Amino acid sequence: MTTLANLKTIEKAAAINTSVKTGSGVKPRVPKVAIAGVSGYAGGELARLLLRHPGLEGTAPLFLGRAGETASDTVHTLESLHPHLAAIGTVPTHPIEPFHWDRLADAGIEILFLALPHEQSREWAPEAIRRGIRVIDLSGAWRLKEDSNRAVYKLHDADPDAAAELQQEAVYGCPELHRDEIRTARLVANPGCYSTSMILALAPLVRAGVVDLETGIVCDAKSGVSGAGKAPTSKTHFMYAADNLSAYSVFGHRHTGELLEQLCLTSDQIQFTPHLLPIPRGILATIYLRLKQPAKPAEIQQLFRDFYAGSPLVRLHATPQLPQIQHVVRTNFCDLGFALGDDGKRLVVVSCLDNLLKGAAGQAVQNLNVMCGWNEEEGLL
Repeated sequence: MTTLANLKTIEKAAAINTSVKTGSGVKPRVPKVAIAGVSGYAGGELARLLLRHPGLEGTAPLFLGRAGETASDTVHTLESLHPHLAAIGTVPTHPIEPFHWDRLADAGIEILFLALPHEQSREWAPEAIRRGIRVIDLSGAWRLKEDSNRAVYKLHDADPDAAAELQQEAVYGCPELHRDEIRTARLVANPGCYSTSMILALAPLVRAGVVDLETGIVCDAKSGVSGAGKAPTSKTHFMYAADNLSAYSVFGHRHTGELLEQLCLTSDQIQFTPHLLPIPRGILATIYLRLKQPAKPAEIQQLFRDFYAGSPLVRLHATPQLPQIQHVVRTNFCDLGFALGDDGKRLVVVSCLDNLLKGAAGQAVQNLNVMCGWNEEEGLL
């Protein structure tokens, strides 16, 4: 039986390092990058960011379709699929090629972004690792360590033992929490959009041990329609979503497991209810909790400042100012703010981000930056 130990063709110590050596006159090496799956909203944003990333020096990623597609099945160019990415003038367009492992080998691909359905990412990531390619996966296939939390995705593994071993190696791709592990990771599991907004709001408080977990945490989060993906459904088409606001997946949203694992909480300590907003993109999460002991606003402000010192893509609002979606949309920032009750114990935290950027493609590029030794915000401001 093939085990992950037999798949380790490269050591973590050999992680790609493309850091700029200022003053040395040595030109940094440009990593060879590919994206599998550029047809969706997140895939399109990922392509846009990487095409303009200064670390790639104008070297376009390899854009690939999905397994089983032929040249006639695949949309021929990125620009025909995403017309807003067309350059000025008569600059050559970027082809989208049928996916094949030999094509990645011929191109010398070192880092592969998987912007694919969960089931396909679950299948492809082990093969990429076996071939010595590092993976940044935008799906939910590798985010969750616990079988009970991952069951919501209904994934099937051809080799359960090898998948279980790789699952334990996968690093949850939230740089603000795990940047040290991300630097040398072979498989980075990009967080979900809702979970990113809530984890970043709660991590400083939960890790400091100031939250009254017996009282519990309530997360009321609202997302734009693009969070549901590009394929239309009866709940996301215009006639349903416009002029409407609806709750869904109560007690069963697939991002809940990420909250439990990353914040080390139990299901009876936190309640997350998502809502669909009639806007294209953006998330606003309002989080209600109680503190164990009374605190002053300045103490809570300092706690957040200390936790996110060195995290350039988290912006903190001075209380009583609160974040708004309009200030984060089309950026890779997560904005955090809070209001503290007169009793010093009732705390409301508000978190805002763009679900397609900090909640998906932008965070994937942030992980690339960490893996390559670049500034975390490179290509994202």
